[in-house]
Amino acid sequence: MVTLTRARNIGIAAHIDAGKTTVTERILFYTGVTRKMGEVHDGQATMDFMKQEQERGITIASAAISCEWKDHQINIIDTPGHVDFTIEVERSMRVLDSIIAVFCAVGGVEAQSETVWGQADRYRVPRIAFINKMDRAGADFFDVVGQLQERLDASPIPYQIPIGQEEQFKGAIDLVRMVGYTFSDGDVIEGEIPAALLPEAQKWRNNLLEKLSEYDDGIAEAYLEDKPVATELIFKVTRHCVVRSLFTPVFCGAAYQNIGIQPLLDAVVNYLPSPPDKGPVAGHDPDDPEHLHSRAPSASEPFAGLAFKIIHDPYVGQQTFVRTYSGSLKAGDTILNATTGKTERVSRILRIKAKDRVEVSEVGPGDIVALIGMKNTVTGHTLCAVNAPVLLESVRVPDPVIAVKVTPLTRKEEEKLHQALRKLSLEDPSFTVHVEDRSNETIIAGMGELHLEIIVDRMKTEFGVEATIGQPTVQFRETITAEAMDEYKHVKQTGGRGQFAHTILRVEPNPGGGFEFINRIVGGNIPNEFIPPIRRGVEDTLKAGILADYQVVDVRVTLVDGSFHPVDSSEFAFRTCASICFKQAFHKARPMLMEPIMELEIATPDDYIGDIVGDLNRRRGRVLSMRRFRKGSQKIAAEAPLMELFGYATAIRSASSGRANYSMEMSRYAAMPESMQTKVLAEAHKRMKGE
Repeated sequence: MVTLTRARNIGIAAHIDAGKTTVTERILFYTGVTRKMGEVHDGQATMDFMKQEQERGITIASAAISCEWKDHQINIIDTPGHVDFTIEVERSMRVLDSIIAVFCAVGGVEAQSETVWGQADRYRVPRIAFINKMDRAGADFFDVVGQLQERLDASPIPYQIPIGQEEQFKGAIDLVRMVGYTFSDGDVIEGEIPAALLPEAQKWRNNLLEKLSEYDDGIAEAYLEDKPVATELIFKVTRHCVVRSLFTPVFCGAAYQNIGIQPLLDAVVNYLPSPPDKGPVAGHDPDDPEHLHSRAPSASEPFAGLAFKIIHDPYVGQQTFVRTYSGSLKAGDTILNATTGKTERVSRILRIKAKDRVEVSEVGPGDIVALIGMKNTVTGHTLCAVNAPVLLESVRVPDPVIAVKVTPLTRKEEEKLHQALRKLSLEDPSFTVHVEDRSNETIIAGMGELHLEIIVDRMKTEFGVEATIGQPTVQFRETITAEAMDEYKHVKQTGGRGQFAHTILRVEPNPGGGFEFINRIVGGNIPNEFIPPIRRGVEDTLKAGILADYQVVDVRVTLVDGSFHPVDSSEFAFRTCASICFKQAFHKARPMLMEPIMELEIATPDDYIGDIVGDLNRRRGRVLSMRRFRKGSQKIAAEAPLMELFGYATAIRSASSGRANYSMEMSRYAAMPESMQTKVLAEAHKRMKGE
């Protein structure tokens, strides 16, 4: 077992098709974990072990594995690049200490690259960049470095520059040690820098030392006096800066051709942080958010960890993936779920190696393992020592944007269907399931058409449930555009004890602020015990929808006044009263529908730009910018409503003779035009009536 300072918890993250999984496969080969390099295109990749991943040649679920390099243990999580599986990246970012961000030397910084970078920013994850596919036609290392600065504000600093590019790409110059690396059959051959590249190498070496001089007086002094700078000092200062995300070291290679992987592993060891480098994790008291706690990565601290992923395994049951931050945990221990307040018993601890697992008896801080025996723990829950409760930052879950109706082939299959969907929704918080009260239909919702397609495929292959799927529908949102007030008295007398509740509510827009509830009751007009039921009554209505069955968002609700009856008032009466009162006020506040707007990035040859832009305009889209992608090709940044983009893959192939491609991701919700709103609501009401 290596010491904590020699541990690295890293992720491999990037845009789809940048080569993340290929990079990971090469890392596993060169660290001795695998004897054969798995390839994505032939379905043999170690990390893409799900049937759906092998069939489609894409990563769907994040996979964890451990390897060793130069006396360091590296725990790796390979994440998906497709936007439909962004929750996998989100939860991985939350628990990782650092990432390798992979970029295609041809495609550069793409739309999903920006999303991944933003997720790393949100969780303050240190990173290095690896520019892959340097052997491809159109590869341009320095152009991608420029994009890292322009589009990501990454403060990139090349630590290597390429020796050749496109079909002439042979290796890289290490600007720290000022040596050249070339590769033969995957073996590294260290030699002198080619004479023709020496001036360029010296220029970029000076650039590196200039930047490091800003952060260390010793380097500044040596650089100004033209004295040699110790390699170990460069390592030390670089790691200090990477941990604080002050800049991004950049490396290059061609993973598929086995070029550049060993120096990248050296960079992981030399520049990326260990758990002690990252320092204590912050949290707070579960009962008092103002009372802050921290847990240092030490075995002597009380245990604290975060559950970030759930997998249902047919052989061992539910596996709860946990990142441990402090303390130690043994099989058989009882721990506290600080999120729910309930205790859990750890029956087994497994170290995960892609689809394989190794049982261990104890785990310490800074590790990533799977726990067996967790009954009430889901993604984002904090697990900690019973006598030292702490609540850590959870995982941000994106809202679903697309939904379909799912129906079992026979009534006998209905229970089986719901069990499968329940397990799948526990595994994937961005996938939701609900049953419509009015029609008793089961509706599943997710991040895109591919996301739901994979879910339905998994229902069939993993749970043996066949079902018919309806047409996709967009998950619109309801909100208000004006302030309004309403009053409602809920009075029912049916013999015996009646029901009485009286509320006055004011509603107003709260753009981007979600739901906010303010209690302005004074003088005991409504007793304190009835305030939470009033809030719950409003929240029930938010979820159910008012104009149709779409969730209500971004409203501020103020309880202004009301009254109660000492005998007939109850929690149920106030909950019902608040729901009706809120609906009445909502209708007065100029309600409207909001629709999801998708951000598109389209790569197309110049010949097809007119057709593609024309098609976008017909879909209520708009072009945001265009930039030269490579000779004869452009990249179009655009946005369009999701409801207009069903079948877009076929349309863009048709418009460009199959030569254009695109990626899209959720951007924001925006007001829907009134004419469209009338049509959408009419269709929703028909659907709700089961017509």
